[in-house]
Amino acid sequence: MGILSEDMILIKKAEKPGDHTVITVNCPDKTGLGCDLCRIILLFGLSIARGDVSTDGKWCYLVFWVIGRPTTRWDLLKKRLLEVCPMCSPAVSEIYYYRPEFQQPKPPDVFLLKFWCYYVRKGLLHDVTKVLCELELTIKRVKVSTAPDGRVMDLFFVTDTRELLHTKKRQAETIGSLEAVLGDAIISCEIERAGPEVTACSHGSSFLPSVITQDMFCLELPSKHRNGFLASNSVSITVDNSFSPSHTLVQILCQDHKGLIYDIMRTLKDYNIQISYGRFFASAKRNCEVDLFIMQADRKKIVDPHKQNALCSRLRMELIRPLRVDVLSRGPDTELLVANPVELSGRGRPLVFYDITLALEILNILVFSVEIARHRIHDREWEVYRILLDDGDGFPLPRNEIKECVQKKLMGWE
Repeated sequence: MGILSEDMILIKKAEKPGDHTVITVNCPDKTGLGCDLCRIILLFGLSIARGDVSTDGKWCYLVFWVIGRPTTRWDLLKKRLLEVCPMCSPAVSEIYYYRPEFQQPKPPDVFLLKFWCYYVRKGLLHDVTKVLCELELTIKRVKVSTAPDGRVMDLFFVTDTRELLHTKKRQAETIGSLEAVLGDAIISCEIERAGPEVTACSHGSSFLPSVITQDMFCLELPSKHRNGFLASNSVSITVDNSFSPSHTLVQILCQDHKGLIYDIMRTLKDYNIQISYGRFFASAKRNCEVDLFIMQADRKKIVDPHKQNALCSRLRMELIRPLRVDVLSRGPDTELLVANPVELSGRGRPLVFYDITLALEILNILVFSVEIARHRIHDREWEVYRILLDDGDGFPLPRNEIKECVQKKLMGWE
């Protein structure tokens, strides 16, 4: 008998506080499936403490031990995980076959959420971001600007995971949720489908100052602990072809951070590398051990030393600096910059803007304006967040403290 689609994802909830919830995935395989699953787990705010992955190239079996939260919507998580699993259909022989036509969904429609506020209070932007995340609206671009009279215009370019934002009911739900959190500060709120002429204004300037591109996007590894990130010698990556006649073994020892397994998986996905077997474990002291038996798209080992070195260098960079953060002077003002690498599939790391706004709320800092746009730098696409901070009557915190707080929130080092 074949496996039913609802049985592809099994979630065994933790029986008591401190225990792990176990997520089991049993479905047809595809290159990059581990990345897609880990991205959704990260999107739901879960941490992976342990994992096992195995596949024969056609069917895979994955188990994740995760640390949940009281507010985790497990039924919704299961639904979202099922959506990225390759679909199956029963054949006459009762064997389930992979249907590739389901793996190329059309790009989701983009909607413009526009609202005016009388003023901006500290933490308001994070409250709005939190509401949109709870509604399963994915933020693609943001432009926030303050008018001379103190009013604030917010433009959020979003996609709807539920694909219902074109309906009046879904729009009313979204506007009602925003009005509830904004209170008497809101002046107006509108939602419209974003056509080409509207989305054009969502793209940031193609120009970034050279001081930003040279430092933030440098591809050289730091030689020592710097700017809150790890030193290159704190990450150990070894490659061995002697353990298996058909696979290359990659072993990684490093410090754990939020989304670490996702960072590894998205790197391998971008290189079109298949994981046949893997295990990973994060200790209570944030030390992480990863063993991966991998092969190339041609189902052969990675024997070329240049390819091995390229893969190891890329993995080391993604583990040391998965996100780029800096706080700079922008004339008389202070600007926070965060750069998020984008997968070749076009998706960026989830919840980055959520973590940024949460850090600024903790620091009790107002936001004057925000611009989120994508830029292609050093042959890679980056999602760049440029946030102009409101100095007010004088900035109370040194810039290195702002940078450190944002980094810790993004990396989960709290």
